[in-house]
Amino acid sequence: MKKGFTIVEVSILLVIFLIVAFLVAPLSLDDTTQAKNISRWRNVQQEFSNIFFSINSQKDHSLLPFNAVLDDIFASEIKGETKPYKITFMNGTYPNVTYRFKDFKTTYSNAVLAIKLFSDVKEDGLHGILMYDVNGKYRPNTWGKDVFGLYIYEDKFVPFGKNEPISKQKQDCSRNGTGLFCSNYYLIGGNFD
Repeated sequence: MKKGFTIVEVSILLVIFLIVAFLVAPLSLDDTTQAKNISRWRNVQQEFSNIFFSINSQKDHSLLPFNAVLDDIFASEIKGETKPYKITFMNGTYPNVTYRFKDFKTTYSNAVLAIKLFSDVKEDGLHGILMYDVNGKYRPNTWGKDVFGLYIYEDKFVPFGKNEPISKQKQDCSRNGTGLFCSNYYLIGGNFD
């Protein structure tokens, strides 16, 4: 009668455990990274929701052009400029011209933001859009994973997708969507897939 395991049996078990570990580890690391990015986005969005109130209570901006008001708002946050880099949608496609930005700024928290002001204010008071990459130039540089956006109005920032039904936000915040509406979907408790 044989007692114990042979070296071959132990080796086979070890190989099986290693294969399972290599398959599971990247998934858990991706989930952890995504959870950190969502947490960063929630913190940033909370700060952005209070930004106009605090600025307007300190200074009178009524005589300044809107882009000067934005410059004043972000003056204490911006560390410097950075070279533009490629940002993709969640579905792997490249954004259309509306969601491409030129002037990238690095913040003191090493995030990257870019603002695109429209040449004329829209009927609903929309002045432009803001892109915020919570982990800076580090990958994945994808809308809905580490890149999020806000609509810029005269007196507030509104996350992309806020006025869309939750079902549409969830659909867009998937591998088949653009990821733009993740900007609001994660704030209301939506989960990443």
